[in-house]
Amino acid sequence: MQFDMAHLWSSMGWVAKGVVFTLLIMSIWSISIIFDRWKLYNNAKAQSRKYAADVARLLKAGKLKEAVDLSGSAGMKSSHLAKVSLAGLQEWQFQGATGETDKDAALDAAKRAMQRATAVNLADLKKGLSFLATTGATAPFVGLFGTTFGIINAFSGMAMTGSGGIAAISAGIAEALITTALGLVVAIVAVWAYNYFAGQVDGFTVEMDNSGSELLDFVKKSA
Repeated sequence: MQFDMAHLWSSMGWVAKGVVFTLLIMSIWSISIIFDRWKLYNNAKAQSRKYAADVARLLKAGKLKEAVDLSGSAGMKSSHLAKVSLAGLQEWQFQGATGETDKDAALDAAKRAMQRATAVNLADLKKGLSFLATTGATAPFVGLFGTTFGIINAFSGMAMTGSGGIAAISAGIAEALITTALGLVVAIVAVWAYNYFAGQVDGFTVEMDNSGSELLDFVKKSA
């Protein structure tokens, strides 16, 4: 009896092959999300480190317009800190341009603007993570579904031929267990990636909240 992958694939039923294709699609999609989020998060961290130092220097010099321009520049398009700060600085700049004399009201408006920007930015940072979580939770069951049908087919074949013993169903069981193994591999990768990226997003959330608070404190002191 041959147990190489080509022989096992040719011996699989249409249900098992459909499960394998489904798991491969889930795997490819998960990998594309992993690379996309990894690139985005690395750019966000690198740009934000540079942005934090540059914007602090401009604000200390009282250069509000330059700080706004820096926050909205193309070089900071991936920075989560720049996006949040831009919303607050623009709102503060707008309040000053309209002649707003109530500084507390202006600060409150800037705070609300940064909160909205934080919510939007978090939604963008979390894109694709729900699919990783779903894949991690469901891939083993998808594989088990294929295994169940494979075992049913193996025992059905044994009943039709009238032969017994483990040798008669070993090939069928081997074919069936492939889907379970593939489902576990897909799930493990997705779960690891999801947990890692979820931790990254939590760190970004803390950084955006702290950056917003520091910006408000700085603007309040300079007002």
